[in-house]
Amino acid sequence: MKALENLNRVNLSTTLVMTLQKGLNEGEIGKVLNFALQQKCVRGVTFQPTQVAGRTDGFDPATDRITLTEVRKEILRQAPVFQPEDIILPVPCNPDALAMAYAMKMDGQVFPLTRFINPQDILDNSRNTIVYEQDERLHQHMVQLFSTGNSVECATNELNQSLMCCLPQVVAPNLGYENLFRIIIMRFIDAYDFVSAN
Repeated sequence: MKALENLNRVNLSTTLVMTLQKGLNEGEIGKVLNFALQQKCVRGVTFQPTQVAGRTDGFDPATDRITLTEVRKEILRQAPVFQPEDIILPVPCNPDALAMAYAMKMDGQVFPLTRFINPQDILDNSRNTIVYEQDERLHQHMVQLFSTGNSVECATNELNQSLMCCLPQVVAPNLGYENLFRIIIMRFIDAYDFVSAN
């Protein structure tokens, strides 16, 4: 809390990361999101389901693992400001392990932004595959917006150009880095994922 207090004071950006273990803390997802959205310095939350590796005595994947889909459902249940269309899955840079959402924080309110992205720009439903590579302009836009290698700051211009035109009811001529908030769900492949994929 002291670190966040100092970061808020100088508005130095940070991202909160929550490791999730089923039966332990998945009921706190909404509280973490609400807390993060109230912090000036927090640009997002990354949710990471526990990777099952190393000492796994007594681990039962049927009851003990939490999946990306379950995390997404918990976000929707515990943070009702977000709707299903707000959390994009799959994300082009890693369709098997990432889901992502963007929101704008402004004057104490939260405006989910990802719902204004046309899913057809990300997926070709006829083949259920990512085809953004076929359009160079779209490719560059999606890499900038949905790459975990880029900070939220890098996405500011992409969001300004592509989404703000779709929000005529929001007057935000000075939208900046501190207004953007990103949610990432990132799972790490483990032996149980490998087995279930085969």
